[in-house]
Amino acid sequence: MSQALIFDMDGTLFQTDKILELSLEDTFNHLRSLNKWDAATPIDTYREIMGVPLPKVWETLLPDHSEEVRNQTDDYFLGRLMENIKSGKGALYPNVQESFRYLKENGCSIYIASNGLTDYLQTIVQYYRLDLWVTETFSIQQIDSLNKAELVQNIVRKYDITNGAVIGDRLSDIIAAKDNGLVSVGCNFDFAREEELAQADIVIDDLLELQELIPELNKQTAGSTTKTNLSYH
Repeated sequence: MSQALIFDMDGTLFQTDKILELSLEDTFNHLRSLNKWDAATPIDTYREIMGVPLPKVWETLLPDHSEEVRNQTDDYFLGRLMENIKSGKGALYPNVQESFRYLKENGCSIYIASNGLTDYLQTIVQYYRLDLWVTETFSIQQIDSLNKAELVQNIVRKYDITNGAVIGDRLSDIIAAKDNGLVSVGCNFDFAREEELAQADIVIDDLLELQELIPELNKQTAGSTTKTNLSYH
């Protein structure tokens, strides 16, 4: 049976931390040059909330700034992220392209559902040629609610998906899977949290493990999943 696999981007496919600190530092240096920031760059705070939509990020990092300043900061930060990607300073996680190639050759449909903005996601997809395997990339920017589960629901409806999985590193990905009757695969990568991964149906340490999971996913249906921890520590 063909599987639909819906991947998160940041912390799952793309090693955001490779350009996160650099881009955030660029952004807060910019704010300092405008006399709108005079403290250390809040990198640790951002790591704690990694994965939430960017509007929520700036509400947290710039609680005392106006919405106008937050929007300007958001635009600047996005620009720095994309420039750093195009400069080759970012990186995919190990085995992304190899896994995508295998999954596609074995009849899987591949989608991306991310809290990242459209331009940012397309920069990654194009730079790393992920469009060779990915059917479509969906951004949280496409829906008003900023709810990952609703974004996945849009994919399920558009492509009439009846079985498959959501693969991601955070609780929002796990909830998105469960709310849409899909299997949740938690990625034990950089930004993952043990208490969140504990709620996933399956946990992996490397994307190559998805090759072994296809038969397992074919056995699993919503409401009857058997929790499987593959090499989860």
